Amino acid sequence: MSVNHSDRAHAKLSASAAKQWMNCPPSIKASEGIADKTSVFAEEGTFAHELSELYFSHMYEGLSKRQFNTEFKKRKENEFYNEELHEYVKEYVDLVEERINEAFARVDSKEDVSLLFETRLDLSTYVPESFGTGDVIIYAGGVLEIIDLKFGKGVEVSAIDNPQLRLYALGAYELFNLVEDINEIRMSIIQPRKDNYSTESLSTEELIDWAEKEVKPKALMAYKGEGDFKPGEHCRFCKIKHSCRARAEQNLNTVKAMDEPYLLTNDELADLLYKVSDIKKWADDIEAYCLDQATNNGRQFEGWKLVAGRSSRKYIDNEKVIETLQEHDYDKSDITETKVLSISNLEKRLGKKTVQELLSHLIVKPEGKATLVPESDKRPALGAESAQDEFDEIKN
Repeated sequence: MSVNHSDRAHAKLSASAAKQWMNCPPSIKASEGIADKTSVFAEEGTFAHELSELYFSHMYEGLSKRQFNTEFKKRKENEFYNEELHEYVKEYVDLVEERINEAFARVDSKEDVSLLFETRLDLSTYVPESFGTGDVIIYAGGVLEIIDLKFGKGVEVSAIDNPQLRLYALGAYELFNLVEDINEIRMSIIQPRKDNYSTESLSTEELIDWAEKEVKPKALMAYKGEGDFKPGEHCRFCKIKHSCRARAEQNLNTVKAMDEPYLLTNDELADLLYKVSDIKKWADDIEAYCLDQATNNGRQFEGWKLVAGRSSRKYIDNEKVIETLQEHDYDKSDITETKVLSISNLEKRLGKKTVQELLSHLIVKPEGKATLVPESDKRPALGAESAQDEFDEIKN
């Protein structure tokens, strides 16, 4: 069954929030009554899914070329459509096509391959009242594959040990296990804007064992609102991250735990570096929440008040400004300036491939400024001399 993207419902214990409720079970119940918030990034991702589904409908589900062209023309009118987005969606579609062709090669007849796109999955065997949506599901020759499109370009998402993807795999398994012999389950994430592609492969037994031992007990705790609050990376999309006491205590205790009265040691500074990012995010979340409550709900915080922020002057009508100055003998070149669009905006306008083909010899990527990251980061370490050079450039 294909899902209407704009009408997607969200389960209480959704697969997308699995990392949160598996690590911090009571946070879901504590968030009840707080409305979901959308963003332009989420809406853009939804549009990318819709566009890819249009391609799959034409390629595998009988949508005629004429129907495809008509629908595609409508999609091009969408505010999120641009050539860069289209190229990334096509990259995703092409990669899925490769996986489907591999599935065809595993069997004697194409009739032995099952394909599902944007399918609602029942997850309630392991998670109470839960469901989700599988972007692409492929079954052929004992192999069940689930492919998930991640269109974000902020955080890199891996398929390895990914609870959301594993839950989708369980839902897909429930669809097929009564009629097909499934030996291997492959779970893939395609994140084209990050050039990020990964796959995890598990036996059916391994996936079911994880579901029984890890998912079921934690899902039941989360459904009942039981267990302990546990701050971590999973706080990122939690609705109560701004007012969670456990998160506040963890960040405040980080500062209080320093024993030395005057200067921090290098070891203490190194330990703090791991925690600075979380403390920054926590502080930003508190500030954003309080501002939202004061602005939109009239809530007052002792010792604080709302004031008008600083602003810059702006023209009421740009065309009128040009017209008025030209009437007083000012040349247009004195009033306006023309400059080349940024590379990213040019890629949106012309497409990434066109920019690469025509301008690659005119584009360079300077080395970034030196920054401290954990040793687990994939980038090679700078030598002491090159790091000092970077620092000197920053000072100058």
